Amino acid sequence: MLQYLPEIESPKQLHGMSSGDLKKVAAEIREVLCDLLSNRTAHFASNLGVVELCLALHSEFDFLDDRLIWDTGHQIYPQKLITGRFKEFERIRTRGGLMGYPNPNESDYDLFMTGHAGCSVSTALGLRSGDNLMGKTSNHSVAVIGDGAFPSGIVYEAMNNAKDMSKFMVILNDNEMSICPRVGGLAHYMDRLRANPFYTGLKTQVVDLLNKVPLLGDPVERLLAQVKEAAKAGFNGGMLFEELGFKYIGPIDGHNIPILKKYFRMVRETQGPVLLHVITRKGHGFQPAASDPVYFHTPPAFERDEEEGVVPKPSSGGTPYTNHARDAISFQMEKNERVVVLTAAMCQGNKLEPVREKYPDRFFDTGICESHTVAFAAGQCKAGLRPIVDIYSTFLQRSYDQIFQEVCLQDLPVTFLMDRSGLTAADGPTHHGTFDIGYMRIFPNMVVMAPGDANDLGAMLDFALEHDSPCSIRYPKDTAALMTRELQPVELGKSEMISTGRDGTIVSFGSHLDSCQNAANELKQEGIEVGVINARFCKPLDEETFIAAIKDSPFVVTVEEGMLMGGFGSAVLEMANEHRLNTSHIRRLGVPDEFVQHGDRQELLDELNLTPKGIAKICREMSAASGVGEFQYE
Repeated sequence: MLQYLPEIESPKQLHGMSSGDLKKVAAEIREVLCDLLSNRTAHFASNLGVVELCLALHSEFDFLDDRLIWDTGHQIYPQKLITGRFKEFERIRTRGGLMGYPNPNESDYDLFMTGHAGCSVSTALGLRSGDNLMGKTSNHSVAVIGDGAFPSGIVYEAMNNAKDMSKFMVILNDNEMSICPRVGGLAHYMDRLRANPFYTGLKTQVVDLLNKVPLLGDPVERLLAQVKEAAKAGFNGGMLFEELGFKYIGPIDGHNIPILKKYFRMVRETQGPVLLHVITRKGHGFQPAASDPVYFHTPPAFERDEEEGVVPKPSSGGTPYTNHARDAISFQMEKNERVVVLTAAMCQGNKLEPVREKYPDRFFDTGICESHTVAFAAGQCKAGLRPIVDIYSTFLQRSYDQIFQEVCLQDLPVTFLMDRSGLTAADGPTHHGTFDIGYMRIFPNMVVMAPGDANDLGAMLDFALEHDSPCSIRYPKDTAALMTRELQPVELGKSEMISTGRDGTIVSFGSHLDSCQNAANELKQEGIEVGVINARFCKPLDEETFIAAIKDSPFVVTVEEGMLMGGFGSAVLEMANEHRLNTSHIRRLGVPDEFVQHGDRQELLDELNLTPKGIAKICREMSAASGVGEFQYE
C-alpha cells in the first residue's frame, strides 16, 4: 500500500519531509515504476537511477520559480509522480495519457519537451540569461545531464558561453552509461574523476561555505578538508571544467539524499557557474535492472517472480526491420573488408552487438555525437572505405549540416540507414522519424530509398554499397513483412510493379506495401480493381512508370509514413507538374503538418489511414469521385 505518493500534489510538500520520509517516497516511486513495467514497455533503468536526485532537487528548490531541465528527458518519471500526475501515471505512454518525456502541456514543472541529448545546458543557460534580463535575478537555473550525453558538442558550446553566470548549476549525472556503456576519451576522464576522493579544486571558499552548512549526512564529508587527498585529485579531477570557468564540485553519492541536499544548499551560495558531479547507478533499487542496465533501458513488459526473478511477457512474433538491417550489415562486412559501420550510442537500439563483437576494428560507436559521426564517415569514405551510418531518423537530423557539406557536396558514397523512420509509437513526437524523406531528398547527389518489405532491405543495401554517390535507406520500428513475389532487382530509380488494375493505382513508398496490397485485395472483392506499385525510390523517381499511372489511372493514391509536406507524394506532384500533367485525381496519404502525439502504433496508423482499411477507404472515395468527375478531399 502506497502511503506518500497518493497524497503528493506538489513538490512543495517535500520541503518539510525528513530524509527518512524522502527515502520512503523513493521506495514508493520504484514500486510504481516496477508495476508500470508489468503492463507495457517504458524507460526504466534511467528512471530508477535518478529517484533520489529528483527528490533532493525538488525538496531544496522551488521549480515553479527556479528552473530545471532534464537532459534526454526519458528520466522524467519520478518528477511526474511528485508533480500532481500520480493518478494519471498508469496511462503513461498510451494514447491520450501522459507522455514518456517532459511535456509543458502536462505541468508547469516541465519547461521543454526534451527528447534529444545534450541540449539541457544551452536551454538552462538561456533561461538564466533571460531571467536576468527580465529582472528575475534571485532564482536558480539547473541542468541535469548524463555522462553519456556530456560529450555532445553543444554541451561545450554552452559551457564556453556560461563563464561568470551565477545561480547556474550543471549536474553531471554520472552512471557510466548512455543507453550502452559510454565511449571515448571523456569516458576515461570521468572514470578517473570517479576514482578520486571528494574534490573542490582547492577552492577554500567552497570548503568554508560547506562547513557553514549543518552536517546532515555521512561524516565522510570531512574528507573535503584533507588537503593531501584534494591536491592529489587536483592533478586529474575537474580541471577541464575549472578552465571553462565552472567551479567543479564532487564526485558525490547521487543516491544519498542528505548529502545531495547539503550540496544543493551550498551551491546556492556559490558565485559563478557550478558543475556538480553526482555518481548514480542505472537501475538502482531493482537488482535485475542494476545488473543489466542496457537490457533494462526500455525492457519489454515483465512480471516479477520470487523464484525466477524477472519473467518477460510474451510478445508478438515476427522479425523487426532493425534485425534485418543488422544481418544485412553483417553480410556486407563479411564479403567486403572496406565496409565499416558507425552508430551514435545506439549499438543496442540498432541491435548491432553481434556486428561489434565480430568486427571490432570496423565498428565505431561515436557516442551521442551525430554531427561528428557523419563527418567522420565522410573522412573514412574519402580514404577509400564504404561507411554505413546506422542512426535513428530523428537523431540523424542533428547532423544535417554534415550531410550537406561533408557528404553530399563532396558526392561521397556514404550509406545512411535510418532506423525508426516513421511513427515510433509510445515514444511520441520527440522520436517520430517523419522528417527524413523531406530533409534527404532536397540534397543533390543523394539517393533516397525505402524497402517495401524485408527482401528489399538487403537488396537496397547491396545497391547502395555499389553506388558511387550517397544513399539513404529508411525503415520503421516495426515487424518487417515478407511478401511472396518474384523479387525484381533493385536498379537506380526503378520501381516494382506488384499488380495492375483498371480502376486506380496505389503507389507505396516504404513498409506499407503489404497494407496496400491487402487493401487492393479487399477492393477487388467489391469489383474495384486497383494496381499496386512498390516505388522503392523517392529520388530519383521512376518517371516513366509514374507518368503512365497518372495518365492512365482514374485515380492515384500515394502512401508514405512520413510528412506529406516535402515527402514522397510531393515529389510525385512536382514531377507531374514538370510534365504538365493533370494532378486533380492524385491523393496523398501520410503525416499531416502537425506533430503526431504518442500512442499505440496501430492506433496512430489508423488515424492517418495508413492501414489496409484506411487505404481501401480512401480508394473507394477516389473511385466514387472519379465516376462523377468530382474529387472530395477531407
